[in-house]
Amino acid sequence: MNQYKKVAFYTLGCKLNFSESSTIARGFEEGGYARVEFDDTPDVFVINTCSVTENADKKCKQLVKKAKKINPNAFISIIGCYAQLKPEEIANIQGVNLVLGANEKFNLLKHIEKYDSTSSAVLNSNIKETKEFVPSFSLGDRTRSFLKIQDGCDYFCTFCTIPLARGKSRNASIAETIQEANKIATTEIKEVVLTGVNIGDFGQGGDENFFGLVKELDKIEGIDRYRISSIEPNLLSNEIIDFCLRSAKRFVPHFHIPLQSGSDLLLEAMRRKYDSSLYRDRIEQIKSTNANTCIGVDVIVGFPGETDEQFMVTYNFLKDLDISYLHVFTYSERANTTAKKMANSVPMHVRRDRSKMLHILSEKKKRAFYTSQLEKTGVVLWENEDHDGWIHGFTENYIKVKKRFSEECVNTFEEVRYARIDMDGIMLVH
Repeated sequence: MNQYKKVAFYTLGCKLNFSESSTIARGFEEGGYARVEFDDTPDVFVINTCSVTENADKKCKQLVKKAKKINPNAFISIIGCYAQLKPEEIANIQGVNLVLGANEKFNLLKHIEKYDSTSSAVLNSNIKETKEFVPSFSLGDRTRSFLKIQDGCDYFCTFCTIPLARGKSRNASIAETIQEANKIATTEIKEVVLTGVNIGDFGQGGDENFFGLVKELDKIEGIDRYRISSIEPNLLSNEIIDFCLRSAKRFVPHFHIPLQSGSDLLLEAMRRKYDSSLYRDRIEQIKSTNANTCIGVDVIVGFPGETDEQFMVTYNFLKDLDISYLHVFTYSERANTTAKKMANSVPMHVRRDRSKMLHILSEKKKRAFYTSQLEKTGVVLWENEDHDGWIHGFTENYIKVKKRFSEECVNTFEEVRYARIDMDGIMLVH
């Protein structure tokens, strides 16, 4: 019999973390724990950390403090990328009982049984020892699940800590991944988001690859939609584009493709595996196959050495591309990365100004994309009620729509005609 009864999870960062938290939480429930909210006085707090931004590190410290206020006798465990990269730093946060690295986090339940709330332990192997792939998917949201199909990364981009935090690229077989997707197909969930660190690298050049997985997933009855969370431009082949946009029954016309910079000099300094002409070619290939496809783009501002001219190259490159929205990241120095040692650091106020310009560009791109869709039709998956009595959802090509709330619409599909864009940039339907 476990000495604790209630467990709460708090997840920082990416969709991959959410899929893993959900899987670990199901293990706790099978072990006799009740999963509760963070402020419901749990006996055990599990904080799944990110280390992509400095803010995620600070947030971890704030959460430990908050947890101790909620229950001073609680057992606090920290897992995730920050726990792999800086375990001793976390162990020194007052109130933390257990820090688990990448190799240990899926055995959290077993480890907790060995310690109590007066303990302070760090279990953290060298990331090179982390070779196992643990399948995961999220449950809890009636509408959508994040399915982890791949972990780790063999690309050592100069700004990124992910290979140090998650290890080498790895995945289960296509057959094993299909088994996980079949579990989701037995639930109420209508949409699955394929997630990982570098999902296009599925198979790592072996007998199986991402395209093969996509074709098999498309056959599963019981899942209505798949979204590809993010895929590197050099791994997004014409055959994947053509299948998803022409042949597939369940893959939606929505791609998220990291760019990071429109300057070829900076792409080389970042150690990216493509140049701007390849990137442009991918966008044009998608749009010529299906002009209604939504395309999201990741971009970094303020990378070391980014001059005003190079930033404007990126800005103009994005302005001229037929894309739908941007995710803008302000570069932050990360320990043990090559970029941290580079000269010509960009002042923080310049980084912020550039970020602001790209955020404004993103809003313009989104509005232009939405405007291009007016009076067309789409199929929305209705999700939830907002506090002001509206129900929201996303169409297959990731247009956020809303109409007046009605209970029977939740987690259902509806074909809609786009009427107008409201003040918040959300599409209203006829």
